[in-house]
Amino acid sequence: MSDPKELIAKKVASFFKAGDVVNLGIGIPGLVRNYIVEGVQLHAENGLLGYGGSPKPGEEEPNYVNAGGQMVTLQLGASVSDSAGAFALVRSGKLTAVVLGALQVDAEGSIANWSIPGGRIMGMGGAMDLVSGAKSVIVAMEHNAKNGASKILDICTWPLTGYQVVDTIVTELGVFDVKPEGLVVRELFDGVSKEEVIKRTKAKLIFND
Repeated sequence: MSDPKELIAKKVASFFKAGDVVNLGIGIPGLVRNYIVEGVQLHAENGLLGYGGSPKPGEEEPNYVNAGGQMVTLQLGASVSDSAGAFALVRSGKLTAVVLGALQVDAEGSIANWSIPGGRIMGMGGAMDLVSGAKSVIVAMEHNAKNGASKILDICTWPLTGYQVVDTIVTELGVFDVKPEGLVVRELFDGVSKEEVIKRTKAKLIFND
C-alpha cells in the first residue's frame, strides 16, 4: 500500500474485532472506518453509533456525517443521539478504544493534539474526555511533521491533551507500544529499517529483537 495514511489506517483497523466500540478522530483516524471488520461499532461524538465506511458515489446522505464532517454510511441497528448522549457513553467507560491524531506523543504516553504554541488556538474539542474515558488510546499519525521534526519525543513540549494516557502509536514506519519500561517497538513495516526509525524518532526506543 503506497499511501502512508491508508497504511496506518488499515493497520489500526486490524486491532479491532466484532463487539468492540471504537471512536475515531479526524484526519488519519477517520480513514480507519473504511477497513473496519463487520461487527465493530464505530462511535462519533456528534451522536452516531454504528456507522460504517464512506458511501458509494450517488448514495451520499448529507445528514450522515461523523465528527469530522465526513459523509459515512449507517449500519443496520445504528443509533443517533444528541451530543450529550454521545459524551455520556464516552464517560461511561464503555468505549473499547479511541483513535486520535496527534501533534506530539511522548515515551510516557502523554499526547498533545490541540494547540501549537504561538499559533491559533483551535480548542480541544472532545479529546480530553475521549482519552480519559476509553479503555485504550491509540494514536494514528505520520511519524514526522512537515518540517521533518519527530512527532514522537521523550517528553511532549506542547500543551497536553492527556497525561500518560496513550497505549499504542501507529505511524507509517511501524507500531509502538507505551510500556512502563518505555517505548517498545512492536513492529516495523516492510522496507523500514531499525536505523531509519531511530534516526526519525526523538525518543529512546526499545527493540525486543
